Amino acid sequence: MRLGKTAVVLGGSAAGLCTAGALAPHFDRVLVLERDELPAEAEHRRGVPQSKHPHFLLNSGRRAIEALFPGFEDDLVAAGGLHLMPSLDAAYLDGPGWSARKRSAMTMIYSSRILIERVLRDQVRGLANVVIREGAAVTGLTVRAGAITGVGFTTSDGGEHVDADLVVDTMGRGSPVSGWLAEAGWPEPEVRTLDAKVTYTSRWYDLPAPAARPASWWWQHLVIMPTPDKGAHPAEHEFLVNFFPIEGNRVIACMGSWGLAMPRTTDAFVETARRVRTPLFADAMDRCAPTSEVHLTRSTGNKWRRYDRLRTPPAGLVFVGDSICAFNPFYAQGISSAAGSALLLREHLSRAERLDAGFVPRFLGAQRKLLAVPWRLAMARDQGYACAEGTEKAPEWKRRVLDAVSGPAFSLIVGAAREYEVVDEHFAKVFNLDESLGEMLRNPRVLAGLVRYRVRSALGKHRVPFGFDPQAEPPATDYSPAAA
Repeated sequence: MRLGKTAVVLGGSAAGLCTAGALAPHFDRVLVLERDELPAEAEHRRGVPQSKHPHFLLNSGRRAIEALFPGFEDDLVAAGGLHLMPSLDAAYLDGPGWSARKRSAMTMIYSSRILIERVLRDQVRGLANVVIREGAAVTGLTVRAGAITGVGFTTSDGGEHVDADLVVDTMGRGSPVSGWLAEAGWPEPEVRTLDAKVTYTSRWYDLPAPAARPASWWWQHLVIMPTPDKGAHPAEHEFLVNFFPIEGNRVIACMGSWGLAMPRTTDAFVETARRVRTPLFADAMDRCAPTSEVHLTRSTGNKWRRYDRLRTPPAGLVFVGDSICAFNPFYAQGISSAAGSALLLREHLSRAERLDAGFVPRFLGAQRKLLAVPWRLAMARDQGYACAEGTEKAPEWKRRVLDAVSGPAFSLIVGAAREYEVVDEHFAKVFNLDESLGEMLRNPRVLAGLVRYRVRSALGKHRVPFGFDPQAEPPATDYSPAAA
């Protein structure tokens, strides 16, 4: 059902492209305004500096994008994306040592951010009523009688204006829209923040040909979690490390930390890699050919603009992606949350007979519930760090509790997931934003599995071994029950 003549999307990144797909069935024309010139292939561009780092596309995000663009997943794999099972295809160093290799409930598609966006652009360009205007810088909004009715922008040819029945802000963390609304008379929205001082640094490599790789490289993805050791240890043992496979026989080597200095030069990057918890990371880098400089990012704070709490939000304007809620990128929630919001928008448009005064408040209310799930997950981890700052900074007593409990609790859940299918299933749902952590921990079968695992651990009885020597190669043995 058509709800208007024109919808305008501010921004042509992943959130904007998903939004264009959500709007297309409901408007005669959808106009996407993007400041950058968009490449035809999978290439980096100025407006997406984070594209140089690893991006996990969570299952909830995969399903949301697939619902918006049927065939997206097949196209991503056809373009080079890798469909893997992390528990079987990744070497995972957590707690005292390497985890066992086994099958689990979770699969993922690994690719670069630039490939995800290229496939999305191809999908959007196949929609007859969607137009992408490149090199278009948005300069302001038109306001009439409490509603947003148009958008001003500039191109190389000068200033332009377009009337709009609905405008969607997908301009990311730095979106100027809240300031434009304040100038028009709306109050500034409440902003909830928590910056745990996360910094991460990445470098791209070409892998050796399969025949030239060591026989011990059964794994495709290497993950090194921060040490649980509270005693003296090198700062690099606090790093979260990924050797992340992407299309084209390439990997992204990435190191990140909470509140610690990270290497900025290629020499420092290589030397720092030699001091992480296992020599495998640096050894793997040595066997690959570097193809980039070092890319460092520090704009990683959690930030939620609470437009849903405005007494009278502007009609004709909604928000998708980081423009409303941005997360610490460590938790891989950004693209999936944006795709989920875009799909939610399509559902609300499908139910609407017209864009009445209640449309925006209804959508914002539903979006609040959607965003609360990843937000709480981010808070549960980041509030435990002494370096964290922002409105959501925890009182010191609570921070100490979180710091003391979150690591062991995570290890307990991961350990129980190794041995009990029900815990594995629900943990995969939490990781992929299909279920909240609270819902998981209220499930009687999950609780029973956690208790059973804890008791058996105290007795030294494990179905699946773990804690293999981090200085040695991760074991290649498949400990899946069926294999056993």
